Amino acid sequence: MNGLVLRHRPLEYFFNPSSVAVIGATEAEASVGRAVLTNLVSFPGKVYAVNPKRDSVLGKKAYPSISEVPGPVDLSVIVTPAQTVPTIVGECSAAKVPAAVIISAGFKEIGPRGAELEREILQARGSMRIIGPNCLGVMNPPARLNATFAGSMARPGSVAFVSQSGALCTTILDWSLREMVGFSAFVSTGSMLDVGWGDLIDYLGDDPHTHAILIYMESVGEARSFLSAAREVALTKPIILIKAGRTEQAARAASSHTGALTGSDEVLDAALRRCGVLRVRRISDLFYMADVLAKQPQPKGPRLAIVTNAGGPGVLATDALIDEGAQLAELSAGTIAALDQKLPRHWSRQNPIDIIGDAPPERFAQTLEIVKSDPGVDGLLVTLSPQGMTDPAEVATRIQSFAQMDGKPILASWMGGASVAQGIEILNAAGIPTFPYPDSAARAFSYMWQYSENLRALYETPEPMAAAADRQTVASILDRARAEGRVLLTEQESKCLLASYAIPVTRTEIAATEDQAVRLAAEIGFPVVLKLHSHTISHKTDVGGVELSIRNESGVRSAWKRIESNVAARSLAGGFEGVTVQPMMRLAEAYELILGSSTDPQFGPMLLFGLGGQLVEVFRDRALGLPPLNSTLARRMMERTKIAKALAGVRGRQPVDSELLEQIIVRFSLLVADLPRIQEADINPLLASPDAITALDARVVLHDWHIPDQDLPRSAIRPYPSVYVKNWTTRDGLSMTIRPIRPEDEPKMARFHESLSEHSVYLRYFHQMGLSARVTHERLSRICFVDYDRATVLVAESPDGDIVAVGRLMRKSSSAGEFALLVSDGWHGRGLGTELLRSLLSAARNEKIHRVFGQILTENHTMQEICRQLGFEMRYSIEDGVVEASIVLENESV
Repeated sequence: MNGLVLRHRPLEYFFNPSSVAVIGATEAEASVGRAVLTNLVSFPGKVYAVNPKRDSVLGKKAYPSISEVPGPVDLSVIVTPAQTVPTIVGECSAAKVPAAVIISAGFKEIGPRGAELEREILQARGSMRIIGPNCLGVMNPPARLNATFAGSMARPGSVAFVSQSGALCTTILDWSLREMVGFSAFVSTGSMLDVGWGDLIDYLGDDPHTHAILIYMESVGEARSFLSAAREVALTKPIILIKAGRTEQAARAASSHTGALTGSDEVLDAALRRCGVLRVRRISDLFYMADVLAKQPQPKGPRLAIVTNAGGPGVLATDALIDEGAQLAELSAGTIAALDQKLPRHWSRQNPIDIIGDAPPERFAQTLEIVKSDPGVDGLLVTLSPQGMTDPAEVATRIQSFAQMDGKPILASWMGGASVAQGIEILNAAGIPTFPYPDSAARAFSYMWQYSENLRALYETPEPMAAAADRQTVASILDRARAEGRVLLTEQESKCLLASYAIPVTRTEIAATEDQAVRLAAEIGFPVVLKLHSHTISHKTDVGGVELSIRNESGVRSAWKRIESNVAARSLAGGFEGVTVQPMMRLAEAYELILGSSTDPQFGPMLLFGLGGQLVEVFRDRALGLPPLNSTLARRMMERTKIAKALAGVRGRQPVDSELLEQIIVRFSLLVADLPRIQEADINPLLASPDAITALDARVVLHDWHIPDQDLPRSAIRPYPSVYVKNWTTRDGLSMTIRPIRPEDEPKMARFHESLSEHSVYLRYFHQMGLSARVTHERLSRICFVDYDRATVLVAESPDGDIVAVGRLMRKSSSAGEFALLVSDGWHGRGLGTELLRSLLSAARNEKIHRVFGQILTENHTMQEICRQLGFEMRYSIEDGVVEASIVLENESV
């Protein structure tokens, strides 16, 4: 087996081992050890039985322990009692077994003693990777590997199924054999003590046999690893997921408006959208969508046209379509006129297009031919109800020519039993997915649109963002709260924090006395607002701590007394520490919005945007997202709310400045991502009008100061690594900026590629690649939209802001990374390549990457000399015509 491949694909031993040892193999009837060994009979590699009490098991020689097996073992399958597993894992590690599947149960699912056993396993495993414990096992049907105790082997296919439920695995397996569905991999993850979602998605994403990944999930595990792998793989293969355990317990436990408006399941939805994963609600939809996405193009919009020979099915399909977020297409006047020429006069004359129960095959075909050309139609659904004059097979034959329409999917629902079976076979053979009921088909189209939207968001190039944070002000606010042992920031502190990120806020002054409040009100200008100033009371309105529209001195004095009295009446000792004085904002046609954050137990900091004000929890019009955002993601977050339509201008009202609102949401997301000490934050209301957008009130709660910084919840999506930004001067005195690449760099990257000679392109890619191929939107968006956990991509900017060099360090394993460099021809000979590679090595140390390597063409002498200067070892491969440069990094700086 190729060692280089295994180094870069550490799970390969689970799916393509050369040898397997079953530890706990036995002949006992109805035992797991017997079932696993029996299932490995067809495996083409070596199979060893390990049992210290027997000389042989099922005709195979048995060995007392893994250390006494005569040959190397790639995969151990452990089926012994739980208390013996830690010792066995240690023995496997000592024997240099690289992978183990622990089928045994009796671990954390039984309580503290089981959890302790899991800790012992982790201590004993060394570098060995583990799937399980408490799992069914692993199958790789194309390789004839069945390392499970299931009753049968899955058929080979192109879909990978990964499940946290072993029982569901056996159910799906039984169903798949009846339905002739095949799998490229079949994995029961169990407790995910070691190998998690991210590892498996990464592996299956690279697996040539796997064309789609289906997941049954009960818990997310390591959120950042999952999202990182899912986003990378979803760009090339569909990932379809069903999640069990929908709950709102987290929402009831939260104290902030944002927390009360979110639940962990909603956060998961936001996370899956962010990384391009399609979530479905039914197990059947997992397989429907794998089939649909393999056969039909993704729709370019949400509008579906339904062609039916019966009214009822069309209505059911419409209900399902709308419920799942798609739309019924509105037929153009031209389409209706054309249909009038072909259909009976009593046809529906609208969508759903009811072509009447006596429709012959040619009527179906004529209708589809007309409707497919309507620019307002993004997809078609044909439903057939068998009637006396209907020939389902002939209808299928006539419409199969529509199976591959450019950019418009077609789905079918042939309802019935034996009478429609032949027609279903014809449609499936032609590549038109079929469904037993029209609502299932309509739901599938809605899922197709969701999937298409999720992927489109990954490819969209955001607008450039400006405004750096005032980090000195931020640090002073947090230092003061730490010194005083406070976790609740005052309103003034909260607004200063926002203003440090260029978020507009109202002027807020603290008055410790009544006379000071009068003086400040006169200075600010009437009318003013008085609000309770307190280090302990969070929601001021709840205690009568807000007085609006105060127009004179006597009003200020009366408001002061009322607020003080209200706090005293509630026996809130020490709660009244004065008031804040603020201008009374009266913006014409203004909307009250909310922008907030809270901390999710699985995904860490999350964001909320929606309709704000005092009734925010009543209307619950909101959308969630994960920080950090860019302008594209902020806009999509806004679009998922109902208030977005009003903000765009309705009933003669002027629209709100959407670009400014996008920027405010992005800046707020950066604040949340930059400051993991923040537990909750609310801007409510964020007042938005055509003239201005301003934070009227703000509330920030910090995590307890006893929690060390390294233990604070981190963003599930890694923020921009600003630590790698630096200034550098070339040999000839030009000032450059070296920084990580950003999604909005796509136009600059296009210009960079225009500056490259064919020779430079050849030296970088080892083959010629034309400019048009290098600057496609899809390619450049993937280069610029970097997952900073997976790759460090640094660009060098010239004094005029152009990108003139790019360096990439791609993580290939937990401790190894591959580098590549490309410098614009006009910038050769200035030391830029050396400095960029030096910066990549510095980043590698920071990322805990200990070995950096890269391949260089033998004729690229300049790159080889740069590597030698920085301490790389060089190995020549005459056969491949390349030099592999590698360096093992020490802790000291380059």
